[in-house]
Amino acid sequence: MKWFIFSDLHGSAYWCGKVMEALEREGADRILYLGDVFNHGPSNGEPERYGPPEVIDMLNAHADRIIAVRGNCDIETDQSVLKYSMLEDYKAVGFGDRMIYATHGHIYNENNLPPLAKGDILLHGHSHIPACEDHGDFLYLNPGSVALPKGGSTNSYMVMTESGIEWKDMDGNVTMTYSF
Repeated sequence: MKWFIFSDLHGSAYWCGKVMEALEREGADRILYLGDVFNHGPSNGEPERYGPPEVIDMLNAHADRIIAVRGNCDIETDQSVLKYSMLEDYKAVGFGDRMIYATHGHIYNENNLPPLAKGDILLHGHSHIPACEDHGDFLYLNPGSVALPKGGSTNSYMVMTESGIEWKDMDGNVTMTYSF
């Protein structure tokens, strides 16, 4: 099983197009989207080629493979145009012998944990900075941001398989790895 994981698109049709190219290249079975679909909020600038109508079409074309959570910039009317569920604060997803708690990061995060068991994975975006931190009892992962990277990071996503995780820039170059 191969998962494509990304976050913080913020309505950029340009970067959503890059996500679609990466999806094709990666051949992932599932897509895990960690929130902030259309709106960019007051603390972020407008992303490159802001175009929610184009983003809607591109994401809906993959609705049958998308598992998503709500970001702090997502609102209920966003759900009305999407063909996949995206209003939950977190989703617990089985991945092999691990449980992934996927969330955006504005409610549940390293300082306010969801109900994790030993060995589980806390996966969120929100900070726009890629991360991998082993806390002993749980593993914290962040794919960074597709459209608005911060902290000197590059536009990025993650690919997760049973053997581990790769963080990649939008051209598919590996920037960081973690093995299970």
